[in-house]
Amino acid sequence: MRCMVIVKASRDTEAGVMPSTELLIAMGKFNEEMVKAGVMLAGEGLHPTSKGARIRYSGQAPDVRHGPFAVTNDLVCGFWLIQVKSLDEAIDWMKRAPFDAGAEIEVRQVFDAEDFGEALTPELREQETRLRAQVGIK
Repeated sequence: MRCMVIVKASRDTEAGVMPSTELLIAMGKFNEEMVKAGVMLAGEGLHPTSKGARIRYSGQAPDVRHGPFAVTNDLVCGFWLIQVKSLDEAIDWMKRAPFDAGAEIEVRQVFDAEDFGEALTPELREQETRLRAQVGIK
């Protein structure tokens, strides 16, 4: 199963405060362990919302709002995409992540084609397989 690990933003990340060298070294080591174990598929930090935008769909023309956005629990400052056997394994890996006190992450399972059941027609399944192969996703 694939899981998205969502790293919650903080006042510091929203202010553009970069992590310490020590934290970057520890995070690099952690990422290297996950890559060597075949767990990590992707992972990146995100710029503050002041450099981003939100698009809201209401049935009319989409409404675009440029950041920054108020610091709330729904802001994201980074992510990992990992491949594990279970949610428990994902949690075990993420408990080892070298975050400072107060950091918060969320672990969520990513939908696979099988999860959509009969709603995913053979044509849609073929399209999904083709597109995944084009971008190198299994």
